[in-house]
Amino acid sequence: ISIYQLICFTLYKIQKVDRKKYITIDRQHLSYLNSIEKLNCMYCGNINGLITYSREIVARTEQYWCPIKHAKKILDSHRRYAHFADFGNPESHHQHIIKMRDLLPKTINK
Repeated sequence: ISIYQLICFTLYKIQKVDRKKYITIDRQHLSYLNSIEKLNCMYCGNINGLITYSREIVARTEQYWCPIKHAKKILDSHRRYAHFADFGNPESHHQHIIKMRDLLPKTINK
């Protein structure tokens, strides 16, 4: 997913998601955990962070290419989904895509 982000987000000038902001591994420093518990906590911190990092990349991708809600209610949608266009609204489709793309954080060329 990092390679996908590097290529696609660079091409479309979408700000890249910073993996460091999503992966937190710190519970292994808790003195009351044994070695196995510390290892388990490190694994969970890494995997949960990786999933939330990936989810943000996918959310930005969906916001850029297809910001339309599904006809069927989806379980646990990402935070950007609430602003997507309603399903079956062709009149404002293209204007809404432009609006949603403008709301994405952009890469600033220096």
